[in-house]
Amino acid sequence: MRNTHIITIEIMAQKKYWKGLEELENTPEHQQIVENEFQQELPVLGDVSDKLLGAETPRRDFLKFLGFSTLAATVAASCEMPVRKAIPYAIKPEDITPGVANFYASSFVDNGDYAAVVVKTREGRPIMVEGNELSSVTHGVVSARVIASTLSLYDKARLRQPLVKGNPVDTFEAVDTPIKQALAGAGGAVYLLTGTVLSPTTKVVIEQFRSKYPNARHIQYDPVSYSGLALANDATFGRNAIPSYHFEKAKTIFSLGADFLGTWLAPNEFNHGYNLNRKISAKNPDMSKHYQVEAMMSMTGSNADERATCKPSEYGKVAAALYQAVVSGAAPKTGSDKLNKLISSAAKELKNNGLVVCGSNDVNVQIIVNAINNAIGAYGNTISWGATSNYKQGNDKEFVAFVDAMNAGQVGAVFIHGVNPSYDYLDAEKFNSGLSKVGLSVSFAERLDETAEKCQYVVPDHHWLESWGDAEPKSGHYSFIQPTIAPLFKTRAFQDSLLTWAGITDTYHTIFNAYWAGKLGQSAFDKALQDGVIVTEAPVAAGSFSGAAVDGAIAAVNAYKGNTEGQYEVLIYESVAIGYGGSHSNNPWLLEMPDPVTRATWDNYICMSYKTAKEKFESELTLHNQVDHKKRVLKVTVNNKEVELPVVVLPGMHNDVIAIAVGYGRSKSVGRAAADLGKNVYHFGQYTGTTFLNYNVGTVALTSAFYPVAITQTHHSYEGREIIQEFTLDEFKKDPNFLLNKRKKELGHYTTLHWEGHHDEHGEDKSSAGEQALKHDKDFEKNGTLYPVHEKHGIKWGMSIDLNACTGCGACVIACQAENNISVVGKDRVLVAQEMSWIRIDRYFSGNPDDPDTIQTIYQPMLCQHCDNAPCENVCPVSATNHSDEGLNQMAYNRCIGTKYCANNCPYKVRHFNWFDWNGADSFADNLYQDGRRDDINDDITRMVLNPDVTVRSRGVMEKCSFCVQRLQAGKLAAKMEGRPLKDTDVQVACQKACAGDCITFGNVNDTESKIYKERYEENSERLFYVLEYLHVLPNISYLSKIRNTDAIVAKDKEQDVFQVKNL
Repeated sequence: MRNTHIITIEIMAQKKYWKGLEELENTPEHQQIVENEFQQELPVLGDVSDKLLGAETPRRDFLKFLGFSTLAATVAASCEMPVRKAIPYAIKPEDITPGVANFYASSFVDNGDYAAVVVKTREGRPIMVEGNELSSVTHGVVSARVIASTLSLYDKARLRQPLVKGNPVDTFEAVDTPIKQALAGAGGAVYLLTGTVLSPTTKVVIEQFRSKYPNARHIQYDPVSYSGLALANDATFGRNAIPSYHFEKAKTIFSLGADFLGTWLAPNEFNHGYNLNRKISAKNPDMSKHYQVEAMMSMTGSNADERATCKPSEYGKVAAALYQAVVSGAAPKTGSDKLNKLISSAAKELKNNGLVVCGSNDVNVQIIVNAINNAIGAYGNTISWGATSNYKQGNDKEFVAFVDAMNAGQVGAVFIHGVNPSYDYLDAEKFNSGLSKVGLSVSFAERLDETAEKCQYVVPDHHWLESWGDAEPKSGHYSFIQPTIAPLFKTRAFQDSLLTWAGITDTYHTIFNAYWAGKLGQSAFDKALQDGVIVTEAPVAAGSFSGAAVDGAIAAVNAYKGNTEGQYEVLIYESVAIGYGGSHSNNPWLLEMPDPVTRATWDNYICMSYKTAKEKFESELTLHNQVDHKKRVLKVTVNNKEVELPVVVLPGMHNDVIAIAVGYGRSKSVGRAAADLGKNVYHFGQYTGTTFLNYNVGTVALTSAFYPVAITQTHHSYEGREIIQEFTLDEFKKDPNFLLNKRKKELGHYTTLHWEGHHDEHGEDKSSAGEQALKHDKDFEKNGTLYPVHEKHGIKWGMSIDLNACTGCGACVIACQAENNISVVGKDRVLVAQEMSWIRIDRYFSGNPDDPDTIQTIYQPMLCQHCDNAPCENVCPVSATNHSDEGLNQMAYNRCIGTKYCANNCPYKVRHFNWFDWNGADSFADNLYQDGRRDDINDDITRMVLNPDVTVRSRGVMEKCSFCVQRLQAGKLAAKMEGRPLKDTDVQVACQKACAGDCITFGNVNDTESKIYKERYEENSERLFYVLEYLHVLPNISYLSKIRNTDAIVAKDKEQDVFQVKNL
C-alpha cells in the first residue's frame, strides 16, 4: 500500500502566473518540455535511417526525407518547382486589375449571428473578411468565425448541384417540377422552417410564398435558444422581443452566465461597447466594473474583475438574491461566502449606470433580471427599447408543436433553410421520425448535413459571399449583402427557389432592388450598397415595465432543484471557435484555433474542476495535466443517453458542474474535417414545456480508456520569468508611475555609463512620465550593450498591445492565418507542438486551483517581437533571417536551410518550422503531408483562399510574423503615389484590424504624430513595458499593463497562492 503525505507548495515566489497545472506544480513532464526545445525529433528519419545509409533508397526519396537539411537545400536549388495552374486575362473583367485588390461592403449573417464586413477580393475571388467601421451596430468588430467564413466558401464538402432522393441532378427543372406537383397535392399544412431571418426582403418573399399557399406557416428555430428572454420581456413589457444593450454606457456590469464577449446573443456588437470602458490611462483612470457569476470559466468570465461560481440550476436563486439586495438591501444567503460578498458589492454599484445580463433561457430567471434592471434604472439608459435586437427570433414552443404535428401526420410539406434539427434538436429522434411522415421534404442546405440527408430534395443555397441580400440586426439599422464572386457550384438563392415554386416570375434580385430603390431612392440605395450599411441613430426608450410576474418568478426559482449526491449538472455551451456548429464544424482554421480558455484544439471534451477530477475520477497530476496529452475518458449519462469523452481540467469550474461544447460529432457527409470528430451533446439539453435549457442533471463514471487532446498552452515555457504586469485600479490610481519606476530601478544601471553616474544620484526626475519613458528606452538601447547603436532614420515599425483590452477571442489568430497563408497542420502535429500560428494568445491563471472562486485569468498575445538586437539573426548561418532598415525581422524563405538555430535562440518561442510539406509547396509531388482529416485544405478549389501576395512556405523552412509586410508595402506605395508622407491610416496589419477590443496599435514609432508614439510616450507611458526587457533584445512590440478593477490581484496574495497537493 502506498503511503501518502501532504506537502505544502508556495507558488509564485518569483512568478505570479501559471499557464497550466503542470507548470504550477512543476511536474516532471513539464520539466521535460522545458528541457526539450523541440518536442519531436526529425519526424521521418527514424524508420528510414538504415535505408538512407545504404544504397536501397532512391535519390529522390533521400532528398524528400532530408527536405529540410543543408544537403537537400543545395541539391533542390537545381530542381524545377511544379507549375501551378494559372488563368490568364485574355479578356480582362470590368473593374478588375490583376494584382490589385478590390473591396466590397457586405454583411455576414448566419442564423442571426451578424457582422457588417468589408470583403477583400483578388482576381475575382474573396480572400479576406474584415469589419466595416461604418456600421453603427458592430463598429468594425468581427469574430474568428466571420473571418474564417472565406474558407467555408471554398469548402470541398459543399454540394455541387441539387439532389433528388440522394442522387445529383443536372438541372433545377429536375427538382422544380416534382416539388410544384407535390405542393399542389399536399395533404396537410406547409411549413417553412428557418433559422432567425434578419432580412426584410426575404420576409417579403416568404409572405409571397405564403400568399400562394395560404396553409403555409413560417417557424423560426434557433439551435441555441433565446426564446426565454423574449417571453420574459413579453411578460414584463408586453413585447415579445429583445431590447438593445448598451455596454458602452455601463459603469457596472453584472453577468449571470452570459458569455457576452464570446457567444451570447451579439458578441460582435457587445465587444465594442464593453471595451470602450476598459481603456484606461493615468490621465483618465476610470474604468467599468465587471462582475461575473457562472458555472464554468467562460471567455467573458475570464475577463471579469470579480467572479464567483454557482450551478446553472442556481442562476434563478442568485438573481433573486441580487434583486432583494438591490431593492431592500437584504443580505444574500446563497451558501457561498464569496458569492454573497460579490452580490452585496454589485447591488450597491449597479445603481450607477448598471447593466445586468443573463445567459439563462428560463423565463422566470429572465423576469427577475428584468426586475433588477428596472430597479437600477437601466431601462432608458444602458438598455433601450428604442431599437430591438433581432438576432434571435426562434420560438421553442412553436417548434415543438411543429414536431408534434409532423409525428401526427398533419404536415404535408416542409421546407428547411439554415437549420439542422436532425443534429441540434435535443430530441432529434422524434424530429427524424416526424420528418419521415411528411409527404414533401426539401432542404436548402449548402452541404449534405444530418437533416438534408433525410430530405427528399436538396436544393443548395448560395454561400453568403455569393449572394444578394440585406439584414436588419436591430430595428431601423440596415445593412446589405452583395456577391463578391459568382456561384462556384450549381446553387440557387433559396428565395429564388420559393418564388419559382410559388409561380412568381420575378427574381429575388429584382425584388431586392425594387424594395430598396423604392424605400431609399436609387441614388441613396447605390450609396448604401457602396457603404454596406444605412447609419441610423435610434432614440433611447425605457419602455413600460410591469412587475406583476416578479413574485411568482422568484417563488418558482427558489423551488428549483439541482443535482443530488453522486450527480453533476451537465452544461452544454457554444465554443468561441465553432459556435453552434453548422458549416463551422468543418472549418479547419476554426478547429485548429485554440479555445481561449482551455487552449485545446480539434475536439470537444468534458471540462471539469481540478478538485473534482483529482478527488473523484483518479485524475492525478500525471493524468490531467496539459503536458500529458492522454486524458482520462469519462462516461456521462443524462436521461439514459450516454457519451464518452476525455476530461480536461479547467480551473474556475464549479465543483458540481461539468461542461461540454456543442457543434461536434458530425456525420461524414458534413465534411472530412468534421466527420466523427468529438461527440454530439445537444441531446443533453432539456425542455421545460416552454423553453429549451442548456443544462441537465446526469452522472459521470470512470472508464479505463484514454484519449489524446491537443492543447497548445504549455508548448512553450518562460521558466518562471516575469512577463506579465498587472495592478489593481486602486494601486494604479495611487501610484501610476510604479511600473515606470520599477523598470528604471531594474534597468537603470544599464542606461548610463558607469563614469557618468546614475539617475538616483541627481535627485528626483521632474520630467513627465512620457519623457522619462522615452529617455529610458533610448538610454537602455544605447548603453545596455557593448555593440554600436545605429540611428534609425525614416520609418521604424512598432506595435503596442493593451492587455486591458485583449479578451482572448482569437480573431487576430484567424485573421493572421487568412492573410498570411498559414498552414493547418492537423491534430496529430499539434500534439507534438508543430502548430504554425504566427500569433498565439497565451492564457495565464492565478489563484488556488482547489477553489474556483479565486481563479483570475489574463491573456497576452505573443508574436515575433521584431527585436532590434534579435538573437535569431545572429545565429542564422545563411542570413535567412535578417533585419530591415525599418525595424522588421525578416525571413528569406528561399535562403533558409532549416537549421532551427533561430527558433532555439528566440526567447519568445514564436518561430515555427515546416516539418512537413503542408500545402504542396515544395519540389516533390509525392511529398504532401496527409492525415485524413485536414487534407481538403489542399483541394484545387480550397486553395483559392490563398493570398497571392504572400509566399506559401515549403517544407524545411522557418516562418514567423512578418508584420504583414505585404500590407506595409501597399501602404507605402499608396502614399508615394499620392505624393505625401505615410500616415497611420495607410497601414493596418491583419491582427490589428481584426481585434475586437482594439487592443493592438501599430505604426511608425519615429513619427511623433503617430498613434503608437503617442500611446508609448505621451498617453500611456505609465503602463508601458516590454516582455523580457532586461535581455536587451530591444523588441519593437510593447505592452500596456493589465489593470483589474478589483480589491486584490490573487497572484500577489501569498496566502491565496498556497495550496496542498497529495504527493503519491
